[in-house]
Amino acid sequence: MSKREYFKYVFIKTIPVFTGYTVLGIGFGILLQKAGFGVGMAALMGITIFSGTMQYVGVDLLAGGASLVTSAIVTLMVNARYLFYGLATVEKYKDAGWRRPYMIFGLVDESYAIIVSDDGPEGEDPNKFWFYVTLFDQIYWIVGDMLGVLIGSALPFSTEGVEFIMTALFITIFVDQWRDNKEHIPAVLGVGVSVVCLLIFGPSNFLIPAMIVIAAALLFLKKPIEKRGKMPLKGGDPS
Repeated sequence: MSKREYFKYVFIKTIPVFTGYTVLGIGFGILLQKAGFGVGMAALMGITIFSGTMQYVGVDLLAGGASLVTSAIVTLMVNARYLFYGLATVEKYKDAGWRRPYMIFGLVDESYAIIVSDDGPEGEDPNKFWFYVTLFDQIYWIVGDMLGVLIGSALPFSTEGVEFIMTALFITIFVDQWRDNKEHIPAVLGVGVSVVCLLIFGPSNFLIPAMIVIAAALLFLKKPIEKRGKMPLKGGDPS
């Protein structure tokens, strides 16, 4: 497979992320511009932070003059879920070589969804595919961020409700994963545990307990889930 064909393959696989990140990044860029920052800040945050949730929160932190300590604590809380993504990719990334540090840094929700379900072109190194998925996704995000600042400066309109783009993207990814996988126990478990933890701990504190319970449950149910996932659906058609 030539390099051009390979990049085309990666792009096709990441089109859903491209679509979502362009819109989501534009939303972030608009909010950032309304807070008084420019294209340079959008690019810098997209390169160094690369976390949609944290960057949206970061706009308020920057505008409010939050301290470094406060920013660090908020960042840890908001991005705690990536700890569990990391645990799930330890084995996958063990042979990644020089690509590994960047793949760890760039492991976000949307890239993770592709990485855990796709090893890339047959006969090619999976680590190469995962690396480029991560790189392409970050490029989409940075471009979206910068476009948002430019759009925000050219079109003076209310930004109320723009932040809902992120919620919409997560819902789209969830539906896509549900349709692509015949085993729905992890999805049902994730939604159920999240709702219970939300009711117990409240909207500000439910995320970390939910992630811990979900990770523990998935580890406990790993073999039954894998076994069920390999069983054909009724009617004999596994698709």
